Parts: sequence; C-alpha cells; structure tokens
Amino acid sequence: MGFFDIKDWQKQSHHPSKKAFEIFKYIGPGLLVTVGFIDPGNWATNFVGGAEYGYTLLWVITLSTFMLIVLQHNVAHLGIVTGLCLSEAVNYHLPHKLSRPILISAVMASISTSLAELLGAAIALQMLFGLPIIIGVVLSAMLVILFIFTNSYRKIERWIIGFVSIIGISFVYELSLVHVEWLQVATDSFVPQIPKGSLLMILSVLGAVVMPHNLFLHSEIIQSRQLNKRNDASIQKLLKYEFFDTLFSMIAGWGINIAMFVMAAAIFFTHHQPIDQLQQAHQLLTPLLGNSASNIFAIALLFSGIASSVTSGMAGGSIFTGLFAEPFDIKDNHSKLGVLISIVGATVLLFFVTNPLNALILSQMILSIQLPITILAQVYLTSSPKVMGKYANKKRTIILIGIIAIIVIALNIGLLITSF
Repeated sequence: MGFFDIKDWQKQSHHPSKKAFEIFKYIGPGLLVTVGFIDPGNWATNFVGGAEYGYTLLWVITLSTFMLIVLQHNVAHLGIVTGLCLSEAVNYHLPHKLSRPILISAVMASISTSLAELLGAAIALQMLFGLPIIIGVVLSAMLVILFIFTNSYRKIERWIIGFVSIIGISFVYELSLVHVEWLQVATDSFVPQIPKGSLLMILSVLGAVVMPHNLFLHSEIIQSRQLNKRNDASIQKLLKYEFFDTLFSMIAGWGINIAMFVMAAAIFFTHHQPIDQLQQAHQLLTPLLGNSASNIFAIALLFSGIASSVTSGMAGGSIFTGLFAEPFDIKDNHSKLGVLISIVGATVLLFFVTNPLNALILSQMILSIQLPITILAQVYLTSSPKVMGKYANKKRTIILIGIIAIIVIALNIGLLITSF
C-alpha cells in the first residue's frame, strides 16, 4: 500500500519523534562497507592523483561513488529479500562447477585485500614509530584478529563509526591548514575532464573503489542482523531504510576521498611536489605544514588500515563459510578459519615482499581479475525471479547495473593490462 499501512501510520502518528529517529537503528552496515572505500589503496591513488593533476580528476570520485551506491544497494537488496548473503546465495543457486571457482577466487581476493590493508597500517606505524614494515604487519594482524574474534557485529559497527569519524575529522583539520579553491573543487567534482596522460590515473581511482569483498560483506551484515523479512510491508520498509544507510555512508566516504584529493592538490600540486607513495607524502607534509599535520596524517592512515583490515577479514570469513552453505558466525570454526585464512594468509605473503609498492600492484591485479566474476554473479542472482521472486531487478535496474558492470569490468581489464 505504501511505506506504512494505515494502522502503522495511526500508531506512529502519536509518536512522531519515534518515527523520525527509527531510521537511525538501521545505520551501520553501510559504514562498514565505507571503510573499504577509504582504505590505504584509495589513499595512495587519491594522493598521487591530486599531486599530479590538481582538482581536475575530482569528478572520477563522484562517478565511482555513484556506481558504488548502486552496486552496494543491489547486493544488500539480496540479503533483505532472501535472507542469504552473497556467498550463501552463490552456493545455493549456482551449480558447484560455477559456485566453487567463484567463492575460492573471492577468498583469494579477500587475502589480496587484507594484504593491502595490513600494509597500509604497517606503513602508518613506520611513520609514527619507525617500526620495520614486517613488524608493523604482524602487530596489525594480531590486533585485527583479536578485534574480530572478541566483538559482535554491533560493537564492530560502533568502532568502525568511530574510526570513520576520526579519519574525517583528521582531514577537516588538514584542510583547515591550507588554501583551497572551493569554487574550483565544486566545479571539478561534477564536470568531467581528462588531462593529457591521466587515463591510467582515472582507471586506478575508479578501479580501486568497487571491491569484491565489500559486495560479499554488505549482504552478510544485512543477513546477520536479520533485516530480512517475509512480508511485503517489512521488506519495502527495510529496502528504503537500507538505501538511506547506503546513501548516507557512501556520501560520507565520498567526502573523505574528496578531502584526500583536495588536500594533495592544494599542498603537493600547488608546490609542484609530485609523489608516488604514502611515505613520501608524509615526509613532505612536515616542512610544508609542520609536525602536527604529518602526525595526524599517519594516525588517520593507521585507523584506516586497521578498520579496513577488520572488514576484509570479516568478508573473508563470510566468503569461506559460503563454501559450506553457512552464514558467518565468529563462534563457528568455519568462520574463524575464513578470517584466519584472509588475515594470516596476507601476513605470510608480506614476509616475501621486499617492495611495498609492488605488493600493492599485485593486490590490485588479483582484485582486477576477480571483481568482474563477483559482479556478474551478483547481477545474475538479483535479476533472477527464481531467487528474488517479485523483487528481482526491474528492466531499468538491470540496464543500469549492466552498464556499471561493463564499465567496472572494462576498467579493471584496463588496469590489468597496464600492470604488465
């Protein structure tokens, strides 16, 4: 009949404040996903891009955020309607000759993601305390495993909200120290420009935003919170509330990414200081803005690395349990093993890496191979009336997601080709 039926409206009309604040009960899943949108890989591409091209590529962040909103809402849609996370749905609705390769490759992508996230946290520890990278990786991995194994989803959501808030506040402070052409920022955030030689950077920014582990994680969080309902009124209500959560969270991530890019443009591009890695950005901040700016930069990076490692570990657990047709439950051995495979596997690989930049490139290559597989599986499942019933994607939604999928796949193939 609508968002609420008449009886619900009559009950709630006497308590408008309750109705107004009810939506905040559903904020959380999107913020866990947002952490992957502001992870160390995004830091690297944003700072390098801003330092090299100024404000001109800000529109790429806006475009990638739009694509992310559509894909993440669509996969959360799956969890609400079916009560299955993406990994369970792949196992249940696809033949094993397809589901096994999809999920095993997704586990590998989770390890690859954890590798980049732990490396980012380790780089931050090196900036702050001078620790060797591998020591920082081990300490970060231990903290992440402890964090996941001892906290419930709701507690993790609260911690992540805190992490995202600290990162956001850090960049507000950093931007207050520099002169920014805000009118130019507003224009370039929505008007496409392709400066000469910038295609690879555009591919890097777009390709780093949509990540396979986030698609698995979002549907898992929805399922774990039991937001799936079996009557039409509840499903419609939850889909709208979930969309608000996704929209709010992704816009927050968009703002933080814009802030990174603007900061790099205002500081490094203005001073003609090109950078090619995060350590270099940290070192250059001290003479330009002082010790406090460089320390806050490192602290924010540390929070980003730890938080994104937590979500990639959780995603690894969710994907792995899907192989056994089980939901993620950290008290279950399969879930624990999945988390350990993702975090410990990444840690072990980093022992054999001598160049952090090469490690990041390798991780992006693996994600570039796996991401199209996950997107195609998601689009198939959410468009299937057999899986979604009457909530299957409408024709216009299929076209929109199809276009986004083609763009993402093309970009990731482009990234893969340019990496060789």
